[in-house]
Amino acid sequence: MDVNLIYIVIGFALGGILKGATGAGAPIIAVPIIAMTYNVPLAVTIFIMPNIMSNVWQGWSYRAHSLPLVFVLQFALAGALGAGAGTVMLASLSGDTLKLMVAFTVLAYIAFRMMKPEWVLAYARAVRVVLPIGIVAGILQGASGISAPVSITFLNAMRLERGQFISTISAFFVSMAIVQIPMLVTYGFLTLERFWISCAAIIPLLAFMPVGSFLAKKISKQTFDRLILALLAVVALKLIYEAWV
Repeated sequence: MDVNLIYIVIGFALGGILKGATGAGAPIIAVPIIAMTYNVPLAVTIFIMPNIMSNVWQGWSYRAHSLPLVFVLQFALAGALGAGAGTVMLASLSGDTLKLMVAFTVLAYIAFRMMKPEWVLAYARAVRVVLPIGIVAGILQGASGISAPVSITFLNAMRLERGQFISTISAFFVSMAIVQIPMLVTYGFLTLERFWISCAAIIPLLAFMPVGSFLAKKISKQTFDRLILALLAVVALKLIYEAWV
């Protein structure tokens, strides 16, 4: 097996562990690792099918815990709009620029998690900002494959129950992927070969999600978070090095 394909499998396996443990966040690990090995457009493209399948599965599983439909629809549709704009950026920016975008997006996520671990956003205030937040998160998702610094931080700050968080973020990711697919095809990123690779990547992601669920029960949340943030920091710094050297 091509050693680079091994990195893809490792990226999705680690992403599956994180998603199984937290309900979200697989792109935070998978996309930078694949981008480090290949490039950002390929990473975003290959992640598209695992993104859809895992979130449809989780969204359906937690459908009974959904937030008010109006809020979920606003967040999802705003994300889809932003993802369309972000995909245009994906096709327009240079490889090094995209690597730096991924890297600094990840570092922004790490910094916010460390500086504002207890920040709380009241639901009434969240309703007022859900549309711009969704658009910005969608742009990040379309351009870099990672919306976590905005989307996950936004929902985490609301201190939602696990089921509410998963059902909402799943609808958000699925809506963005629906917009991304035809655009990725139009720009020539999603070829038939990459489609089948993306479908195959569903296997390691789903296979390792139960591992994440298991580890979440055995390791303290604080320890798990620190391990993930340390891994992300290493990957982000590697991307910055590759882009600037």
